[in-house]
Amino acid sequence: MIDLSTLDSKLVWENFKRICSIPHPSKHEEKITASLMQWAKEHHIEARQDAIGNIIMRKPATPGMENRKKVILQGHIDMVPQKNSDKKHDFLTDPIEMRVCEDGWVRANGTTLGADNGIGVAAAMSVMQSDNLVHGPLEALVTVDEETGMTGASNLKAGELEGDIFLNMDSETEGELYVGCAGGLDATIEIPYKETATPAGMKGYRIEFTGFKGGHSGMDIDLGRANVNKLINRLLYKATKECGMRISSITGGSLRNAIPREAFATVAVPADKAAAFEKLAAQFAQTVKNEFSLTEPDGKIEVKAADTPAKVMEIACQKNVINTVYALPNGVLRMSDSMKGLVETSSNLAIIKSENGKVTVMCLLRSSVDSAKEAVGERMSAIAEMAGAEISLTGAYPGWKPNMESPILKTMMATYRKLFNKDPEIKAIHAGLECGLLGGVYPNWDMISFGPTIMHPHSPDEKVNIESVDKFWKFLVETLVNIPVK
Repeated sequence: MIDLSTLDSKLVWENFKRICSIPHPSKHEEKITASLMQWAKEHHIEARQDAIGNIIMRKPATPGMENRKKVILQGHIDMVPQKNSDKKHDFLTDPIEMRVCEDGWVRANGTTLGADNGIGVAAAMSVMQSDNLVHGPLEALVTVDEETGMTGASNLKAGELEGDIFLNMDSETEGELYVGCAGGLDATIEIPYKETATPAGMKGYRIEFTGFKGGHSGMDIDLGRANVNKLINRLLYKATKECGMRISSITGGSLRNAIPREAFATVAVPADKAAAFEKLAAQFAQTVKNEFSLTEPDGKIEVKAADTPAKVMEIACQKNVINTVYALPNGVLRMSDSMKGLVETSSNLAIIKSENGKVTVMCLLRSSVDSAKEAVGERMSAIAEMAGAEISLTGAYPGWKPNMESPILKTMMATYRKLFNKDPEIKAIHAGLECGLLGGVYPNWDMISFGPTIMHPHSPDEKVNIESVDKFWKFLVETLVNIPVK
């Protein structure tokens, strides 16, 4: 097993452990930001918070480097709180159980790890803390609430930062330099329904979809994984038509930017159709297993006998809900024409929940083409209008247009080649990076995003590769040495 204390990146790991020890889910960053401010005070680092809670640090140049362009190191401190259904963990009070594994990866214990983007923040902290690095004048920006709306980035004011070069450390494959990203848009659809007393002679069931992979709705949307909200809706559609099934409640997914991995429904079926329903559900489970044999080997669909619910949706309302969810677009909608292998436009049907007379469906739309993103929103609005549902389109943020003539891109390409004797890959990403929002406020910035290798972010399978963190750290340190003069 790798001893993290022996690595060049040992300070990064020490700071990451500190981050893991303090709860920091999105919109609940008060404890971690207070800890970071105290940490800065202990290390005599100039630091302050802006009105929204972002932390800004400054560090002077090392002797002889005062004439270099000022660099801003940036990461977000919030993490996605996802856990397996059998894991007891309170993200508001419990630390993340970081585990160094024999296969060269660091994981958590049944929860997300928060390497997205705790490793990036830990790297910025380590640069600010270290007294043996060579660098020009530095700033560090630690933003809040990136995962649920980029609140920190969208509220950063012009004039808060003075730098010229912006290094975002929120990318997730070592050896890749990102020069563009997708923009996003939230679509929330509310489908009304009425309830009625469950008819006599009905048998209750609990439908459970568990063990599916889920993942990042931008990074993993093209991997062919199942969206359990769409799958459970397929089963409900079939069972309604063939078995007279009635829905009492449905819930699936929990985060707008994560592919849903668990979904549940409480239903009632006429007693004389119970055997047919159980057979249909078993056949559907086998169908899903066949369709997703390579991408979802651990996905499980179970139908369990349960108490018969007292109320169910009126049948017309139920059909409207099922048809609307079936019609809403999900997954990859278009691939990029300009960059091979890049998803241009997608939709993730992230959350579905029935409560208080309405089924709420939340989708996150992404596209590197703003007009395409708007068109998907319009498509969803048209579906909602036909269904008699309400829709709101909110939280729009822009993408980041690639600049292949970027001076810092050329510097970092040469630095990587010198360090590792190969060229880095130049890419854009189908995920939201804060570069798009921040670049709108600071259009003069020369921007790059990079980072270590993190797999399965936004899911309990999240892991970060130890060797890649070491390479990422060496690359960052050497890049700071090579920053050009003003």
